[in-house]
Amino acid sequence: MSERAALGQAKQQPHVSPRILDLRKQVEAGNRPAVESFWEEMARQGTPLVEPIKGDDRHMLLTFLWRGKDDTKNVVVFAGLGAGVIENNRMARLLDTDVWYKTYRVRNDLRLTYYLSPNDSLIPFDEIDEKDISKREASFQHDPLNPNQFAGSPGFASVVVLSAAPEEKWLTRQPDVARGNVEQRRLKSAILGNERKAWIYTPAGYRAGGGPYGLLLFFDGPAYVYLIPTPIILDNLIAKGHLPPLVAVFLDNPTRDSRETEFACHQPYADFIAREAVPWIRKGYHVTREPARTAVGGLSFGGLAATYIGFRHPNIFGNVIAQSGSFWWKPKTDGESEWLTRQFVATRRLPLRFHLDVGLLENSRLPGDAPDMVTASRHLRDVLRARGYEVHYSEFNGGHTALNWRVTLPEALIALMGKRSKR
Repeated sequence: MSERAALGQAKQQPHVSPRILDLRKQVEAGNRPAVESFWEEMARQGTPLVEPIKGDDRHMLLTFLWRGKDDTKNVVVFAGLGAGVIENNRMARLLDTDVWYKTYRVRNDLRLTYYLSPNDSLIPFDEIDEKDISKREASFQHDPLNPNQFAGSPGFASVVVLSAAPEEKWLTRQPDVARGNVEQRRLKSAILGNERKAWIYTPAGYRAGGGPYGLLLFFDGPAYVYLIPTPIILDNLIAKGHLPPLVAVFLDNPTRDSRETEFACHQPYADFIAREAVPWIRKGYHVTREPARTAVGGLSFGGLAATYIGFRHPNIFGNVIAQSGSFWWKPKTDGESEWLTRQFVATRRLPLRFHLDVGLLENSRLPGDAPDMVTASRHLRDVLRARGYEVHYSEFNGGHTALNWRVTLPEALIALMGKRSKR
């Protein structure tokens, strides 16, 4: 890239780091060793670079960095920023140095995962067929100067948590908190003709006699057991008196393809939950039959499925937890998005209560005319409230990742299943 092109690219960036501006001045003054000193500084303190904005105590400047090579043609930041538009997330090269950078003005409560993609193909994701996604993501890398990582797709993503991000106080195991038990079993379905893993959490001191326990049923079991991590959250909330002792069941999908089918407002899957999974749970564990003490939950496409199953079976589930639910969805044969929201408009009010949450960075363009996930979630919230439903709703400053859902889940559990919850 020529120096003129690099200068032009830098001017296109609406926000520029003071540290980058200082480095630029040094290089322009002939101080080439300043570049190596800069990289040594970044290696010591870690990246991305976080800087205050004078006179603004709500926002920060966040600068992602990449050390380029001779063959580096572009670098793109994939973090859910810039409305997910690739051109809004391309790094600029600092003059003719090996410093590539992209600076954003962000709120200081940000929590996100990100990838850096050198020599990215620059093809928008909404132009990529589902089967080619892994090929499109082949250039994605975690940030080599950021030691903080979280499981993502693909591989491990790098993590940014700014100073005012909500506290993760329920996520770590405490030595003085009694542990519940988690066992893994398998559940066969005659309705679906398949079999899946199921994890069952029983609280510390669980007994088969006495009063029945409240029941939580979650989809995307591995995410809720390991990434969120719900068993530890339940132990901590129960120990502190925020929740009564509960039984929680986490279901997996047999395959990735079956997830896409089962979670797409699929009546056979709803029948499996109501006629096979719930009776199986009730037979093996001392759980309530009261819908008001029973919840179904999921994330992303699983959040859509949980809401649909609550809609179809309010006689079983009185509470729905949907984290970043895919409420934009429509059947392939339907010409209008937000199919499930429209069902709530057309149906009498059901005995259901809701917790919905979504990330403010989940505003990327979706296929066709579908609204982004923030817009779709707000629309469902407004429809439900207009119909008289109790809705607990929250938006977090982050993207579509369990890194955020594990922070909002305790709020959802307390709101719907807590000892002081109005049921």
